[in-house]
Amino acid sequence: MPDPRFVGLVHSLRSSAEAALGELSSPMVTRLARDGALARRTAERSLDLLEMLADKTLGRLDATERDALMHARDEIRRRLATTAGRAPGSGATDADAAAVDAADVDADAPRPGGDGDG
Repeated sequence: MPDPRFVGLVHSLRSSAEAALGELSSPMVTRLARDGALARRTAERSLDLLEMLADKTLGRLDATERDALMHARDEIRRRLATTAGRAPGSGATDADAAAVDAADVDADAPRPGGDGDG
């Protein structure tokens, strides 16, 4: 039977990382939205703790605990990878990020009215 304290800890660490990445609405998101570096460090710290838990509990978790831990760890890794370069709390989606990436290809193209000439 899974230990509810362990599963609760995993969910808490995941929620902390999600909030830092702007995935959840909370007072923490408001503060972290002002400091992207702090937000990323907070999410990375949660990921580091999840990875440490995975290492320290290897072979000693039941299926529910192991699945909760691995899913949380993998989801935070994915979100850190997809939010690289995006402001936490910006509400930007992966589609928005792809559009921005595509626009960056034309970053050197002149923009109408951008220099005051037209």
